[in-house]
Amino acid sequence: MSANDELGLALTRRHFFGLSSVGIGTAALASLLSPEAFGGTAAPVSVGGLEGLPHFPPKARKVIFLHQSGGPSQIDLFDYKPKLKAMEGTDLPGSVRNGQRITGMTSGQSSLPVAASMFKFQQYGQSGAWFSELIPHMAKVADDIAIVKTVNTDAINHDPAITFLQSGFQQPGRPSMGAWVTYGLGSENQELPAFVVLISQQSALNTDQPLFSRLWGSGFLPSKYQGVQFRSAGDPVLYLSDPPGIGKQTRRDMLDAEAALNQIRAKAFGDPEIETRISQFEMAYKMQTSVPELMDLSKEPDHVFEMYGPDSRKPGTYAANCLLARRLVERNVRFVQLYKRGWDQHNDLPRDLALQCQSVDQPSAALVQDLKQRGLLDDTMVVWGGEFGRTVYCQGKLTETNYGRDHHPRCFTMWMAGGGIKPGITLGETDDYCYNIVSDPVPVHDLQATILNRLGVDHKRLTYKFQGRHFRLTDVAGEVTQKLLG
Repeated sequence: MSANDELGLALTRRHFFGLSSVGIGTAALASLLSPEAFGGTAAPVSVGGLEGLPHFPPKARKVIFLHQSGGPSQIDLFDYKPKLKAMEGTDLPGSVRNGQRITGMTSGQSSLPVAASMFKFQQYGQSGAWFSELIPHMAKVADDIAIVKTVNTDAINHDPAITFLQSGFQQPGRPSMGAWVTYGLGSENQELPAFVVLISQQSALNTDQPLFSRLWGSGFLPSKYQGVQFRSAGDPVLYLSDPPGIGKQTRRDMLDAEAALNQIRAKAFGDPEIETRISQFEMAYKMQTSVPELMDLSKEPDHVFEMYGPDSRKPGTYAANCLLARRLVERNVRFVQLYKRGWDQHNDLPRDLALQCQSVDQPSAALVQDLKQRGLLDDTMVVWGGEFGRTVYCQGKLTETNYGRDHHPRCFTMWMAGGGIKPGITLGETDDYCYNIVSDPVPVHDLQATILNRLGVDHKRLTYKFQGRHFRLTDVAGEVTQKLLG
């Protein structure tokens, strides 16, 4: 072994011993190899988190983040702007735009014509929240959710925007929100990953933005905190099945022998990734039983499938994944990240937005209702939204029946439910053009700080030292949005 390799392992060893001193190293390994020592499978016991967390009594223990990739149009779904009808086709006033940057996709247009929504809106629930005719099922849970109309971001293009929302930084390389949560709070289910990722493809006809696995990666955190993607076809998790000719006892013997060798290596060098290797081999072995049981929806009654909609019986659809998300938190999985592609409507918005909503509306509302009736909504936080919104002005040609919208980071709508979030409120106001925020802005770092707060975590104190600096999900910003707290 070279001198550089020895130096690298020595540095890693010091880092590993530092973590072990606050309870991560040997305790996490012992819990994985002997879970009965940590309470068995009785009441949920958090294993593998940081000592001293949660910082205060949590309202939520689990999160389901329904990420609508591409940027849903808040003007056509939640942020009702009736005055736009009178301004249809007029150029967006310079006093409204105020020199704010726009993307290269519309910067070359000779004008930025205002496009009012062609969809009808109506108020629902005791809260009187406005909903588009495209999302009648979400409207039925108006009094169970908090609608935030003033989320805003610094990013104007997809990759930096979705990276920022998921990791708190526009450049790749930082840990995702799910990784931060599981790093701090650990896992309450030793048979399934603490952080699970589900992906649903687009329902729109136009092509949409790709998703990269780094969005659920662990960044500079140990790799055991990265999200595990479950697939809808074949093995739910790659390489989970034993190869032909390998039985359970043979596999168990192989793992025991490999674990013994890895523990010798870990004791000699203290490399955190060796600990990860041991824990992931053990988790994979347990998942050979737990994952097939999880993915088997045959025991779900018909009325549950009816609640989530006709697509819920089709593996991989958004509806089926929403149902699966409920089953995951029912088994105390800490963080479920569900992506739905297809919201990037630069053109043909009326057609494609309707297709998206048709596949997303009913299951999103059903998830809230299902969690509530099972008593799971009290400690499960649901978050719904994309990486930014859409512009009030039309991209391309504006007609009576068609329009498109560009990216708009200045204000967009997300909603939250459960887990200590105040239900039945609408937070924030935007101007008549839905272009600028008038009151109660919620920057992305504030949203992240609020999510962590409901989990009992002070976002300023959940840090990890890397390259000489203490990093956190909210970077150097973020304030908890007190008006969202129930």
